[in-house]
Amino acid sequence: MKKIIKTDKAPLPVGPYNQAVLVDKTLYISGQVAINPENNEVIKGSVEDATKLIMKNIQSILDEAGFNFKDVVRSKIYLTDMNNFSKVNAIYGSYFEKNYEPARTTIEVSGLPLGVDVEIDMIAVN
Repeated sequence: MKKIIKTDKAPLPVGPYNQAVLVDKTLYISGQVAINPENNEVIKGSVEDATKLIMKNIQSILDEAGFNFKDVVRSKIYLTDMNNFSKVNAIYGSYFEKNYEPARTTIEVSGLPLGVDVEIDMIAVN
């Protein structure tokens, strides 16, 4: 069975998709960008500020579904500039306890939705 996960503590989707979908015990979290859920506007600022907000929004989605970062088994990070890798990596990594880090891919892309610099998606299993 497929269950749609939605919380007002994370931004609304900017297209025809959901924040997350739960299938059996697997949670598929859509790519998150730095959108403030209070006004659904992209934040302006550093890649560090963007990453902090993205991870906070992902935490809200995980919470809504009854998951946490220990349950995350796979993530993908999309960057428009690989020179931001270490900045994003430091913040991203702070959300995972040692030995609970998921498998991950980081990809440099030519562009992301809404002109942002970073997007992160995850898969979690409970």
